[in-house]
Amino acid sequence: MTLRSTFATLLFCGATLVAPAASPTVSIFNGQDLSGWSGDPTRWTVKDGVITGQSTEENPIEVNTFLVWQAPVRNFELRAQFRLQGEKANSGIQYRSHYVDKATWSVGGYQADMDVINRYTGMLYEERGRGIVVRPGERIRIGPLLESSKPQLTPVGTPTDPDTLKDAIKTGDWNEIVIVAEGNHLRHYVNGVLTAEAFDNDPAHAASEGLLALQLHRGPPMIAQFKNLTLTTLP
Repeated sequence: MTLRSTFATLLFCGATLVAPAASPTVSIFNGQDLSGWSGDPTRWTVKDGVITGQSTEENPIEVNTFLVWQAPVRNFELRAQFRLQGEKANSGIQYRSHYVDKATWSVGGYQADMDVINRYTGMLYEERGRGIVVRPGERIRIGPLLESSKPQLTPVGTPTDPDTLKDAIKTGDWNEIVIVAEGNHLRHYVNGVLTAEAFDNDPAHAASEGLLALQLHRGPPMIAQFKNLTLTTLP
């Protein structure tokens, strides 16, 4: 089953109306260097044709840092492969996000999360915002914040079975992640399995457009790698 949205022909008052088609899929990484991306050059490099973010004992990270794509995204489908190395490696892909501090490449907003032990891989997290919004496998309608400052979350549909999630994700190896954002409808897939779905109905916090970025998390030494990144702009 293709994950890219298809737009059916609409019939109205006897006339045939055809919805706009998606734009052609483009690569946003040339496999050679970080052209089109902005990030800390002491953290982000290209090694063996792969985007590589790395921290070491000699050069630790105190605050999460990001490699930011040059153009904002709105409605889109992103495909990428990722691999994490390190005992506590943690990363993610930001989208419809915003700069918190441009000088240090600090970003906040929606994140498709990932970690080396796959406790959180594929879930919807909001960096510098509402925190964990949709846990792995959940399908959630997000409402305004409650008095506890936590978002109002209502399940919709049947969640993905935990064993299905576990079997789909390859620990320590390359995995494919797909992010689809259309209006307030957000979906994450890992290796073809739905890992998070959200309808963000919080007008104060839902984002319709913003930055696309790759995360290198603070903490112990780790490596986060990405390749085969393609972007399709949806109507």
